[in-house]
Amino acid sequence: MTLNMIFKKIDLKTINSYNKNTLMEVLGIECIEVGDDYIVSTMPVDHRTHQPMGLLHGGASAALIESIGSIGSTLLLDLSKEVPLGIEVSANHLGSVKSGMVKAVGKIVHAGKKTHFWHVDIFDMKTDKLICTGKILNMIVPKP
Repeated sequence: MTLNMIFKKIDLKTINSYNKNTLMEVLGIECIEVGDDYIVSTMPVDHRTHQPMGLLHGGASAALIESIGSIGSTLLLDLSKEVPLGIEVSANHLGSVKSGMVKAVGKIVHAGKKTHFWHVDIFDMKTDKLICTGKILNMIVPKP
């Protein structure tokens, strides 16, 4: 699917600087690539992202999904006029990871005037195994 959209050209250092003092910084989420219609980010699997059994916490995966959709939507908007707000996020957990890093690839599916819909797959970087798939729906609202 090809969408007629243009991501703003912002370097990765600037994109990642927006994580300062946020959940993304606490979880170690880092954007590593921006393509024409996709975003790639990584997140460590360690004490910050574990659940009590020592596996990647599903909530951390959901946070990664929402973070990718939010980053991507901001690259499509004039932030002086409007902002994206996540209104629905879901994650289907297909596997588990105990340590290392995960890589999430988010693709824009719909970029409307009022909503943006993203699909995100999360992979274990050691094995390239799909461990989670999810989606986020962002509502586009006027900047307060």
